[in-house]
Amino acid sequence: MLSGVQKLDAHEVQLFLDSGLRQDLNKRHISEFFFTLLGANLRVLIVTQYFWPENFRINDLAEGLRDKGHEVAVLTGKPNYPSGRFFAGYGFFKRSKDSYNGIPVTRVPMVPRGAGTALRLTVNYISFAFFASLLAPFRYREKPDAILVYEPSPITVGLPALVLKKIRGAPIFFWVQDLWPESLSATGMVRSAWVLRQVERLVRFIYKHCDRILVQSRAFVGPMTRLGVEVDRIEYFPNSAEELYQPMVAPDGAPKGVNLPNGFRVMFAGNIGAAQDFETILGAAEKLKSYPDIRWIVLGDGRMAAWVKEEINRRGLSEIVYLLGRYPVETMPRFFALSDALLVTLRKDPIFALTIPSKVQSYLACGRPIVAALNGEGARVIDEAGAGLSVPAEDAEQLAGAVLKLYIMPKAEREAMGAKGRVYYLENFERNLLIDRLDKLIRAVN
Repeated sequence: MLSGVQKLDAHEVQLFLDSGLRQDLNKRHISEFFFTLLGANLRVLIVTQYFWPENFRINDLAEGLRDKGHEVAVLTGKPNYPSGRFFAGYGFFKRSKDSYNGIPVTRVPMVPRGAGTALRLTVNYISFAFFASLLAPFRYREKPDAILVYEPSPITVGLPALVLKKIRGAPIFFWVQDLWPESLSATGMVRSAWVLRQVERLVRFIYKHCDRILVQSRAFVGPMTRLGVEVDRIEYFPNSAEELYQPMVAPDGAPKGVNLPNGFRVMFAGNIGAAQDFETILGAAEKLKSYPDIRWIVLGDGRMAAWVKEEINRRGLSEIVYLLGRYPVETMPRFFALSDALLVTLRKDPIFALTIPSKVQSYLACGRPIVAALNGEGARVIDEAGAGLSVPAEDAEQLAGAVLKLYIMPKAEREAMGAKGRVYYLENFERNLLIDRLDKLIRAVN
């Protein structure tokens, strides 16, 4: 059903076009005007456990849908990722309403993830699903034209969406970033076969009641169909990168207050977790200790950060491996411009071979050469783009060899790799291209 529609006749349209007001309107307002003119703006509710000020791609997608003329609202939890503690100004019962660049945000109570143990994460996941399912009908009383669920984990984020669908009758678009129950087993969070079977039953139930399943990787289609999802309900919808991810001429220095080491900089940006396989990264760094000019720089944080720090000291790598911590997403293009190669790794597991790590799109967008130790779809994208060098997952020897090859390679050749990656990004993952695609998918169901 279309909502908030206002029809204009031809005379009114001409008055608008002839008026000087159009010179004062920004891109967003012009977009909203024409979609209102066409009577095509929809009310879209985004259900996500993670949202601003947490750094997830759904933040930018919400803005993109808003800029297409839709009335966007967000149902989410209290921000606590990745530190495990509530962000300043938030609490279990504190700050239930927010606004993100004009988008209304409703927050429900939840237990923070803490140190990220299996028990604490389970409580974190269940608490959001419980309170969101209980409170959503009261805190979001309007009937949405579409519900978009963002699922980077956990699958339980779909439960409050099902409650709202039952009450409000809106179609659900479920955007799958992680495959459950496979990812639970791959990360070691759940080892019990019985528990994994129960999770699979839940996954089947959620998928069955969604109108469209959006997958970030084409390789997800097989596992989806094995869980009973019909092919005609599955849509390939990969991640993009925020518009701020652009190639930059290397600036004079790093962001204020950051001292980057001199040398050949291999830079990793993102979550420091079990899936990212820092054992292989540190193993490769050890093998290249005789090249002290090769510096390994890590931007980010996560539950494995303390272990990584201990290993750096234990292996005597403190002069070549640098943990710099988290920085705002806005600073990433500047950091990337100061790198010689951008690093992405994943553990060797069948489930990880199916996924495209979201950092790959950010790296491609910035036009920097990539060095990767991963299998499957992520490696395929990098190789197909000609954007860098990929080696098998968990192979420290080959990762070291790839880094050394880039180190020896003429700079012009590395830069050509980065340029090819940028072209591939624009053709396959560009933000506005994908938002247009999602817009058409949502309209097709309404």
